[in-house]
Amino acid sequence: MPRSRRHALGQHFLKNPRILQKIADTISPQKEDLVIEIGAGEGTLTRLLAEAAGRVIAIEKDPRLLPALQNLHLNNVVILEEDALRVDFRQVTGGKTAKIAGNLPYSISTPLLFRILAEKSICQECHFLLQKEVAERICATPGTKKIAPLSLLLQNDFETGIRFRVARGSFSPPPQVDSAFVSLIKRKSPLFSTATEARFQNFLQVCFQQRRKKLANNLKSLGLSPDRLAQAYSSTEVNPDVRSEQLSLQQFVDFYQALML
Repeated sequence: MPRSRRHALGQHFLKNPRILQKIADTISPQKEDLVIEIGAGEGTLTRLLAEAAGRVIAIEKDPRLLPALQNLHLNNVVILEEDALRVDFRQVTGGKTAKIAGNLPYSISTPLLFRILAEKSICQECHFLLQKEVAERICATPGTKKIAPLSLLLQNDFETGIRFRVARGSFSPPPQVDSAFVSLIKRKSPLFSTATEARFQNFLQVCFQQRRKKLANNLKSLGLSPDRLAQAYSSTEVNPDVRSEQLSLQQFVDFYQALML
């Protein structure tokens, strides 16, 4: 996760020991916990996690950083040279639940978060250091311009929150953007079971496909009859002139069910 220098993959590594400790304290691994660390780098955070966790699976894509990880000589750390977007989380955990943490570069943050949704059954909780804009999108509320399908789907399964901001000077080299540390705590059950269905998730993507357009315009691509749409608008009191960012997850679920998709 956080590291002391940048390698060829273009990431910025956390060097501030106070922030590293704050991250470890927030993750708060226990002796019974399995922790998956995405982008372990030279093991600066790995060591802190291993001191408290039962087992740490350290995933690192860059082979040049593996020697530093191996030199930690930590008996409860398993090092995997893997791409986090391709690794089979269920296989590496043996189906057990895990805490997942990582300093995620912008290029993989969104696809990885969708992976988390797909693998949520093994996620006990997640803690990620992200570009501030991505963090704010994850935690956005309806009625704000930052809300997106990813926001709604994550919030359906996790309690999300920004724990603290991280200054640019805490990284080496300093990035051109601000960062924030986000926690996603798994709910006992989803807010809406419908929102876990692939068909609903596809419907949600359609609703947001052109953010500046009204909901009614985005729905045209579904090829639904005017009568069917009118009935759904009427029964759910959803205004066809509204933009998708103004609707809550509850309203999307109700509207989807009214359309009988």
